[in-house]
Amino acid sequence: MLLNFAEILKIIFLGIVEGVTEWLPISSTGHMLLVDEFISLNMSDAFKEMFFVVIQLGAIIAVIVLFWNKMFPFQFKDKSRSVIKTDTFILWFKVAFACVPSAVMGILFDDFLEEHLHKPIIIAAMLIIYGILFIIIEDWNKKRTPVTNTLTDISFKTAFIIGAFQILSLIPGTSRSGATIIGALLIGVSRVAAAEFTFFLAVPTMIGASLFKLVKFGFNFTGAELFALLLGMVIAFLVSVFVIKFLMSYIKKHDFKVFGWYRIVLGAAIILLAIVGIL
Repeated sequence: MLLNFAEILKIIFLGIVEGVTEWLPISSTGHMLLVDEFISLNMSDAFKEMFFVVIQLGAIIAVIVLFWNKMFPFQFKDKSRSVIKTDTFILWFKVAFACVPSAVMGILFDDFLEEHLHKPIIIAAMLIIYGILFIIIEDWNKKRTPVTNTLTDISFKTAFIIGAFQILSLIPGTSRSGATIIGALLIGVSRVAAAEFTFFLAVPTMIGASLFKLVKFGFNFTGAELFALLLGMVIAFLVSVFVIKFLMSYIKKHDFKVFGWYRIVLGAAIILLAIVGIL
């Protein structure tokens, strides 16, 4: 089966949505599920369940490309010799430690979450709740001085606590980056360090989640399904490059409150659409 032009446009749009929302703390999964309510892909439910997760690999590749110098734990001195960047190497152990809580919960409750929580009203509630939290926490943070200012300052304990907050992102509408950033801000991590650690944490988390969904799907792709997935990933990668650069520049001068207000407005709009029967 070949994809028609309308389906290709849908995939491109979904790739754009993924690239924009994966890194901004506004919930990529929530946005993808909501978009699907209006411009649903003409694919099986099993494929779409996998697609909405695996498309995020494109966004992850963008992070790896942009942060390669910070993420790669080796430094080449010449063609025949390299040295380990100790701080980066240790940081990856912290990231692995932080991944444990959400990995365990995700594997145990994946089917339950898919069946019971992937609903517009749940997404709306989480958008509003965490939007309010962003505003409250940012106002509270104005009176505080961060105790952890850089990635290398993050301890194993701090990393694990941030990873525990990532469990909350298993509920659609929460936002993986939003949950980890809120958690980091609460325990005194600076805004920039919180965002950068979220990028690091996203790499093993989303690669693991994608592999889990691919195994669950069975790797039994039709030609059209494989094309749809690859196209979505490419678009997500290209858009993510620009969004990540924007976010890192933005948070050096601004707080996250604007994203909190956006979440509240979007959540309220979803509830209104549900009341009138559109969703």
